[in-house]
Amino acid sequence: MTGYLLYHSIGQYPGKAADLARAMAEFATSWGAQDDGQWAFALGRRARYLERWRAILNAPEGSVTTCESVTGGLHALVTALPRDRLRGRRVLVAADCFPSNHFLLAGLADRLGFTLDTVPMRQGAPWVEPEDVLDRWGPDVGLALLTWVSSTSSHRLDLAPLLAHGRAVGTVCVVDVTQGAGLLPYDATALGADATVSTSLKWMCGTPGAGVLHVAPALAATCAPELRGWFSQDNPFNWDIAAFAFAPDIRRFDSGTPGIVAALATLPALDWHAREDRAAMLAWNRRLSARLVEGADRLGLPLASPREERRRGGSVMLRMADADGAVARLKAAGVVADRRGDVLRLSPGPVTTEEGVERAIAALS
Repeated sequence: MTGYLLYHSIGQYPGKAADLARAMAEFATSWGAQDDGQWAFALGRRARYLERWRAILNAPEGSVTTCESVTGGLHALVTALPRDRLRGRRVLVAADCFPSNHFLLAGLADRLGFTLDTVPMRQGAPWVEPEDVLDRWGPDVGLALLTWVSSTSSHRLDLAPLLAHGRAVGTVCVVDVTQGAGLLPYDATALGADATVSTSLKWMCGTPGAGVLHVAPALAATCAPELRGWFSQDNPFNWDIAAFAFAPDIRRFDSGTPGIVAALATLPALDWHAREDRAAMLAWNRRLSARLVEGADRLGLPLASPREERRRGGSVMLRMADADGAVARLKAAGVVADRRGDVLRLSPGPVTTEEGVERAIAALS
């Protein structure tokens, strides 16, 4: 029985290996055929990938494209904004954001002329409190990066009031939904998010390199991406080198010949996800997560995640002096988990069983 608790890293679903092998075999057959059908096949699969993600985000048509990673998508957006959006202003980010995004913003600050303002965690706290973000969020903030669910605490932001505040003061608001997309409902349109970035690795159960960038149409129309190419145009087959013009929608964030293999390899996982009962998937996660919290309480292990379900993503994280040793003990018991520093990360999903969770608790005791 499976003790897979690694959905915060790589998601799994029943039959994933066979689906992935089949998709790769289909691609190999098409790409290796001595005919002219390769691009119709590959671009068609990419279009289906984008439609699946558009439905997950409830994003408008023409507002979602591929990117290699969350960091890559964020870079594409930040460097495409009109310079006066950021120059001389602050970019606001919480200290519990995904570190790769912070590395990127810190490196761009001098070149783009903004000050990176990182909201710290309170003494001994495992996540940044949203009220501390709001306290530092004034009209001089040109862009705010909101991490919906933290990868180190599973703390979940209530996005609606934060995005409403951002609109009121004229901030471009980017939401990183990586640790929640596919498990928790997200609605880019209802929330009014300016942009959304994600990967397909976690609850979406996809492959590396299959990222997604959503940019609201009104914002996209003002952007001039640095990386541009023939696919950035409304008509990619325009060969007049003196007549380049950006496509009117998200396609302006495309550039040269698009990388398709990661999206094509991930499409079976997105198709599987679209067939599933999402409410049942979340209910299963909540049931197993509650059991993990009960077990931690019984063992006297302090939570590094919010206790309240509404404030928590799909993971239960525990503070442990010997988190590395705990990972080894879990592995010996047939339970797969990992750690970040002294935080043990446990994330039950569709393939996780109740017996696997009980084995995890027994191993931790």
